[in-house]
Parts: sequence; C-alpha cells; structure tokens
Amino acid sequence: MTDLSRRSLFKVIGLTATGTLAAKLLPLSDRLAHAEPLEDLYNLPMQGQVRLLHTTDMHAQLSPVYFREPNVNLGVGLAEGQLPHIVGEKLIDKLQLKPDSLEAYAYTSVNFEKNARKYGKMGGAAQIKTLLDRLRDQAGGKENTLTMDGGDLWQGSATALWTRGRDMVEVSNLLGIEVMTGHWEFTYTESELLSNLMAFDGEFLSQNVRVKEDSLFDDAYFEMVEKYNGLGLFDEDNGYAFKPYSIREINGHKIAVIGQCFPRTANANAPGFIPDWSFGIREEDLNQLIAKIRTDHAPVAVVLLSHNGMDVDIKLAARVSGLDAIFGGHTHDGIPKAINVTTPDKKICLVTNAGSNGKFVGVMDFDIKDGQLKGMQYQMLPVFEDLLPADKKVSSYVQQLRDRVYDEKIIESRSKNTFFNSSRVGKSYNVILSEKLAIAGDLLYRRGNFMGTWDQLICDALQAEYSSEIALSPGFRWGTTLLPGDWITMDDLMTQCAMTYGETYANAMKGKNIAMILEQVADNLFEPDPYLQSGGDMVRVGGLNYTIEPDKPLGQRVSNIRLGKTGEPLKLDKDYLVSGWAVVGPHPDGRLIWDIVRDYIVNNKDSKNVISLSNVNHPVIAGVKQNPGIESYLGKLI
Repeated sequence: MTDLSRRSLFKVIGLTATGTLAAKLLPLSDRLAHAEPLEDLYNLPMQGQVRLLHTTDMHAQLSPVYFREPNVNLGVGLAEGQLPHIVGEKLIDKLQLKPDSLEAYAYTSVNFEKNARKYGKMGGAAQIKTLLDRLRDQAGGKENTLTMDGGDLWQGSATALWTRGRDMVEVSNLLGIEVMTGHWEFTYTESELLSNLMAFDGEFLSQNVRVKEDSLFDDAYFEMVEKYNGLGLFDEDNGYAFKPYSIREINGHKIAVIGQCFPRTANANAPGFIPDWSFGIREEDLNQLIAKIRTDHAPVAVVLLSHNGMDVDIKLAARVSGLDAIFGGHTHDGIPKAINVTTPDKKICLVTNAGSNGKFVGVMDFDIKDGQLKGMQYQMLPVFEDLLPADKKVSSYVQQLRDRVYDEKIIESRSKNTFFNSSRVGKSYNVILSEKLAIAGDLLYRRGNFMGTWDQLICDALQAEYSSEIALSPGFRWGTTLLPGDWITMDDLMTQCAMTYGETYANAMKGKNIAMILEQVADNLFEPDPYLQSGGDMVRVGGLNYTIEPDKPLGQRVSNIRLGKTGEPLKLDKDYLVSGWAVVGPHPDGRLIWDIVRDYIVNNKDSKNVISLSNVNHPVIAGVKQNPGIESYLGKLI
C-alpha cells in the first residue's frame, strides 16, 4: 500500500469571480484538512448550474500508470516563462505547492521515483469512471453535466492497436463520454474511424476537417460515407467531414460546443490513412462559425473542445471573438491553472488543458443568472489509484478485453507484411502482454523536449537490429513510465510503440540530410509562432550527439553534430546507415518496432535479468540556463 496522506492533496482552482471571469489560484487545503473519509478529497459540490467534465490524451491507457511529467518543456518567444512552459521546482513555486507532496508528484518530475513509490500510480479507466460519476452526482445528476474528451483516446496500447481502437470506443461509452474530437484517431483507416464512430454513443465534432474537393466527386468516397450512415460527410455544401458543433441543453441552459481536431494531422502523421480529408486551424472559419452560433442559437456559453496544443489555443483565444473557454489537448500539459486570455471583443476566455494518460479530470462549473454567464470555476483533479475505488463494470470490461484471443485476422500495421508475428496467434491478450522481458535498471520515461530513456532503448535496439551507425526515433509525447527494479513487460513496451505504422527501416543517408532533419524538427518544436509548430518533441537519436540553441532561427539551431562512438564530426557529403521507424511517407517493410525492441531487451539483459542503459544521447542545450522550462537536465547546458 502506498503512503497517501488525506491531508496532502492540495487542489488548485482557476476561479472566476462573479462578473469578472478572472482566473486565479485558490488552495483548498483548509477545506480538505479534516476530510473524512479519504474519498472526501474528491468532494466538489457544483458552484453554478452547469458542469463540464473534460478528459484528454488518455492514449488508450486502461489501467493505472506511472507518468513522469517533463523536466524540459521550453517556451520560446512570447511563450518563454509562461505556463505551460514552467517545470520542476519553478512550477512548484509558481503553483505554491509543497515540495514532495501529492500534488507536486502529480504535476512535476521532481523526485519522481521516490514520490512514485510513495504515492502510487495514477489514472485507470475504472478509477476515472468512479470520479466522473461522483462529480456528476455532486452536480445534482448527469443531466446537469456534459462529459467531453479531447482526443488521442483510441491509440497508445496493444489492445487499442489490435482492436483498431474499438476497445476505447466501448470504454468511452462506459465512461459516459458525450462529445469528442480527435488526432491519433485518424491513424486508423478512414473506414475504421467511421466504423468506430458508428459504435460511439456520443458525438464526434470537428469544424476544421474538410473533405477534399476531389473526394467530393469520387463515387468510392460516397459509397464509404453511405455505408456509415453519412458519417464522413456532414455538410457537402461547406465540405464539413464531421459535425462542426453541438448545441447542448444542460440543466435548462444552452451550451455550444465546437470541435477542433489537431490541425496538422496530415503532416505529423501518416497521411495515407486519410486520403480524403484536409486539416487546418481555420481561424477565420471559426470566427464566422461562432458568430453564426451566437446569432442562430443564443447560447449562454460557447466552448471549444480542442486538440490544438496549449500554445496554439492561447494564441487562438486572443484572435477569436465569442469564446468563453477552451478545453485543450495534444501537448499533454498537466497544468491545474486556467489561463486568462483577452479576446478581440474584450472578454476573457479561459484556456485549459487536462494532462494525459488518464492522470487528470478537468471540471468547469458555469454560474448562470438571468440567462447570462456570470462566472466560471475551473479545477483539475488528479486521479490517484489508491484514492478512488475501481468501478466494477469498467474493471470487468477490461478483464474481458484482456481475455480475448489474438488471431490471424488481426492486422497490426498498415498491411500484414512478411514480418507478421504468428507466434501470438491463439494466445490471450493477457498472456502476450504479461510476458516479462527484463528488469529495468533505469527509470524509463519518454516525456520531455529531448531524449527520454525509453527512446534511448528503442534507438539502441534499432542500431543493434540493423548494425546502423545512427538511429532516429520520433519525439512522441505519449508513452508511460517504468520505475527502476520493475519488470518490463510486453504491455509496458507496447505503451511506447503501439501504432498503426510501426514498420522499421535502414537506409543510407547523407550527413547533410541528417542535419536537415534535426533542423526541421527543431523548427517544428521551437518556432516562436505557435501556428507554425507541428507538434511533438525533438526527434530522438541514437549514436549521435549535437548542440541545439532553441532561440536561434531556422538553419542555425543545430551545430556540432558528432558520431556518438568516435566523436567524429558528421560529414555532410558522407553516406551513413540510418535506422528508424514510424515513417509518415510510404511505409517501409522492416520488422515491427515492438518485436525488435522486445528481442533486444531479452537478448541484452544481464545474468540477473536487468537491462541498463550505458549511455543516453542527451544533446547539449545552449542559451536556456535562465529558462524556467528546464529543470534537472542530465545533459550539458551552456
């Protein structure tokens, strides 16, 4: 049993005073100091008439997990020194948290291993269900609430991959999710996505996904749409693939919810899955849509359910009139403080983000008087396994899911290529995923702008598989954490790799092209204009060291690129053998990444079954020593 003090949960509210809509921090320690029993820590009576509940970026994590928040989340330009780009001790100070407390563990990476062992795992679908039901009851019933999910719900686990996301659709229905938008949902085929939406009890919203003009004249596309009862072509005249907004009457009050999918899905992910749809921020379209909603429906409030990322949402809120709140996702920012943004019509829009991996549930209460929105209260509740009993119905579903049998009809990637692993056929998911591979000799984590230890393990496995000089691995933000001394199971490994384009490659690549990749990805991450950022963190590298200066312009950020083993400078005109995976273009035909990493772990553990990293290719970071977005960096700062 982990050591959880009922007095240690310090909640932070973005509270809006009636009539001012100005968010501020408000500690609840006094109210909770004498909470009895332990579950009363989640006692949150509604302060208003309407309650909106928000989850996002769950990444198919059905069971409680460890997830280490980033120790590096650098802000550049106007975002430097602003939330969410404050980490570690500086974030503890900013939020006035007690060091090594329950809340400091939830929101930061400070002393993560020690606090993880003390406070335990977070999230879990069964725990989330219990909390959602409790928050609905405290609002006077489900009819006074709306439950929303911001996307990245269907991807990130083996079971989601093997069921093509359907397991998470079924879980969504059990959780009572009524509205969602998406991102990684689009990395299944269009027909798989539409089939899943047919099974979803709620509404999928997106004002920024359009049907391409050519597809509007394609009989095959219309046949697919017809098969799924019109899903995929909501409005032919305006080109909307999906319903752009929903008017919900909650406790007698009209609330408008607009959906915003990740605007760079077709660039950041494999576009071959979505040949008929285009994406974008579509700021002007959003402005016009909000004005139309206000005129046609006269809602009390208009909110955006977004998967833009927090920096994009902050900019968007400052450029779009008529929004009251943004419930954001994509960047996995666990920030319990709503950000006040002044809109062009001189009102306040609250911008929020509810973290990732099921760690948090966002709660916003609307105070409505005489048909007018007078105030908003926002709070983000950490979901602790040991503080919330598991819902029996959801737990039963998860167990039944794990009991399913893997068979040859399951397609693990875009095609059942020659490396399809038939050894899994006939085994239950649970047997496959419970396989113990090795004991972790290091804290294995991913999240952060630069190298994570899980990523290093993946790069090492790629180099060993292909005898390559260099390995490249995407800077994905998803992927859970494992503590030193714990067994690495196949389940743990799949949380780092489970995706529909997991094939690998090894190709000869010029040094100048390697340097260009580093520069381009750095620009995607550190471009000062959020609208031009493409999402994700810096590409992970094996066998390569470099220096990066995030504040420099494109073409000047990356320097001193050297081979890891010899220290030899990268020669621009020389060919190097480079291995990698998760290609967004034409997919390669190399073994699937999870099989490669599994074999590497099993074959490289020591006599005590421990696998440890001998090196992590942390880049040298220049010019950021005073940036509050970096803390306890294990590499070199200059």
